[in-house]
Amino acid sequence: MLINADLTKRVVIHTPSLEWVPSPLPGVQRRMLDRHGAESGRATSMVRYAPGSSFKEHTHVGGEEFLVLEGVFSDERGDFPAGSYVRNPIGSKHTPFCKDGCIIFVKLHQIDEADTEKKTIDTNAMQWETSDYDGVTQKVLHVFGDEHVSLFNFSPGAQVSEHVHEGGSE
Repeated sequence: MLINADLTKRVVIHTPSLEWVPSPLPGVQRRMLDRHGAESGRATSMVRYAPGSSFKEHTHVGGEEFLVLEGVFSDERGDFPAGSYVRNPIGSKHTPFCKDGCIIFVKLHQIDEADTEKKTIDTNAMQWETSDYDGVTQKVLHVFGDEHVSLFNFSPGAQVSEHVHEGGSE
C-alpha cells in the first residue's frame, strides 16, 4: 500500500476531511497520512481507539513514536493522557489498550537503528521556548543525528520565511 509515500513531494492534508479506516482489530480506526508497505511498513497515522478497544502484544521492528491528542492511551507501562509523547525504539513491544477512547498521532518504522532511547514526556508540563521565527515557539521532544522532533505554536499572524527541511518534515 502506498499513500503519500513519495517523500520528495510536498503534501498538505486536512485530517478532519479524511475517513476513518478500520484497522485489523475491532474498535481501532485510522486516518492514514503516509504509508509505505503493508501493516508492518512505514506509516504515519491518526489512530482512534474506541472505549474498551485494544491491540494484541506486538513488537515494533522499526520503532514507534506517538503523541496522545485526546483521551488516555494505555499499555502495561501505564496511562498516557493527552499531551503525552512516547518514543519506543526498534524492538520494543507492548500491548496497548484504551479504557474510555482516545486519538493518537503515531509514526511507525521511522526510527534510526542507532537511536535506542526510550522516552515518555508530558508535553503539558514543558515550557514553550523561543524558535528561530518571530511569533513561533517550540517544545523540543527528541533530537538524534539529523532527526528533530518538536511541537510548534504559531501565534496569530506569525509568518515563517521560506526555508528548507533537509530530510523533510511532518
